[in-house]
Amino acid sequence: MSSPQAFHHLPVLYEETLSALSIKPDGVYLDGTVGGGGHSEGILKRLNGEGRLIAVDRDLDALASARERLKAFPNVTFLHGNFHDVPQILEGERFDGILLDLGVSSWQLDQASRGFSYHEDAPLDMRMDRSKGQTAADWLNATPEKDIAKALYDYADEKWAARIAKIIVETRAKTPFKTTLDLVSAVDRAIPKAVRRKDEGHPARRTFQAVRIAVNDEINPLKQVLLDLARMLNPGGRLCVISFHSIEDRAVKQAFQLMKDPCTCPKDFPVCVCGNKPIVSLPKGYPMSASEAELNENPRARSAKLRAAQRLP
Repeated sequence: MSSPQAFHHLPVLYEETLSALSIKPDGVYLDGTVGGGGHSEGILKRLNGEGRLIAVDRDLDALASARERLKAFPNVTFLHGNFHDVPQILEGERFDGILLDLGVSSWQLDQASRGFSYHEDAPLDMRMDRSKGQTAADWLNATPEKDIAKALYDYADEKWAARIAKIIVETRAKTPFKTTLDLVSAVDRAIPKAVRRKDEGHPARRTFQAVRIAVNDEINPLKQVLLDLARMLNPGGRLCVISFHSIEDRAVKQAFQLMKDPCTCPKDFPVCVCGNKPIVSLPKGYPMSASEAELNENPRARSAKLRAAQRLP
């Protein structure tokens, strides 16, 4: 594990997020993806002695960093785990606000040993929680070709998904994947050189995003988890989610819309008979994006979107 001080993470949409949470000094809050603790520190500074925060992260490096950063605050509890499991781990707990900062942090991307980066040669890991689960290499070496292609298309809108999946399977039959550059090389062979030259970013970036999402199961449980977390809010409490790409944001948007309008009756029915009642309202002004000032300081915030939902009585 890296030292806590090594985890540097600029909290994205910092002021906007704290405003969206509408923090009560004596409230109870959950940061389900505490990361380096930037957003959590902002929440804790707005709480009094009665307020408290529960900080969760699946990344032990992030959790160690957050413990160090927030050690001056006595009213924070740290939990190692996935926010997906919070409804079971903290069953019966009620919150006045919940924050999720999805995706991978700048520190994780820059830490070559984690295997998230296509710029550095490193073990092909990509797990958010390195204490368990299969690595990206395990996933690439064992997953059927059609499932790899589906992940590349669904999680990254990769136009060359079928071709990349075919090359991955052909490659692993000769030599199993071990490092990040093994995967970069496979993508390079799959995408024609003329297409790669026209690509505005690195040709492997979409593949790395898709593999990371698949390895960490970031999208599939999201809609249900957001519904379960919204049910843990006190009336008037806010659920705030920061996403970093269209696939994440689409899942969040759909989940929020479903909680706002869960009726399954045909549109021509004069009255609702399904019995599904809204559990949130959607405050105006969202989604929010980073300001130009923030983008000048942190260009990686360009794709960030903040959405908010408020629990109904």
